[in-house]
Amino acid sequence: MQSSHRNLTQQLVHELGRSILQGKYIVGDSMPSEADLCTQYNVSRTATREAVKMLTAKGLISSRPRQGIKVLELKHWNLFDSDVLSWILIGKPDLYMLRHFLQLRVAVEPEAAFLAAQYATDDNLQDIENALSRMKEAQKGFDDTHEADIEFHKSILAASNNPFFTQLKNFIETALKVNMRFTNRMKAVTEEEFQAHVDIYEHIKNTNAQAASDAAMITQKETLAVVNKQIVNLEREISDKLVTS
Repeated sequence: MQSSHRNLTQQLVHELGRSILQGKYIVGDSMPSEADLCTQYNVSRTATREAVKMLTAKGLISSRPRQGIKVLELKHWNLFDSDVLSWILIGKPDLYMLRHFLQLRVAVEPEAAFLAAQYATDDNLQDIENALSRMKEAQKGFDDTHEADIEFHKSILAASNNPFFTQLKNFIETALKVNMRFTNRMKAVTEEEFQAHVDIYEHIKNTNAQAASDAAMITQKETLAVVNKQIVNLEREISDKLVTS
């Protein structure tokens, strides 16, 4: 590990955070004590204690006298924390986690489009248009379809000019990346999907707030419906296996 105290603490935080999200430490299980973590990762007791405090603040663990360090349930995690979001991506997100992401997107993105139609600046509109251009280029193989799509949705959040929505950009980016992982999407968006994005932009540009919101809602609910169907099929498969076993 690096030599500075701050870097040691940060590095240990990321090591432990990744380990939790990758399933090395299971919810409800006890983790190694601070003394054992010091030995295991070859860091000072001070750096270890600070790392434990940081993970506690992120809601991943609890640390109490005579109870030790335990991994907490998902409901306690600070899912808007940029570190936690990055660990989710390198961990083991499942279809249920994806559904949670999409359910929030259904609540947020139509309203962001509504606000963007009211408050977007010329620069905001240009950013959305640039993202659309990148998506078009991706259809021809000249750009990254994933990054272009992510940039489109983040640009709309920014165009809402609501600081709370703007700070959801990392969350939306992670949600899109998790979705792409499950769809294994390597190809660019289809022409129909691209046009759906164009429609949202045109409504925002024309200051038609309700139409922008409705168009965004359609795309979000369609994606959520696909995931819900996958979950139903998965649960049916599990149920069938239990019956035949």
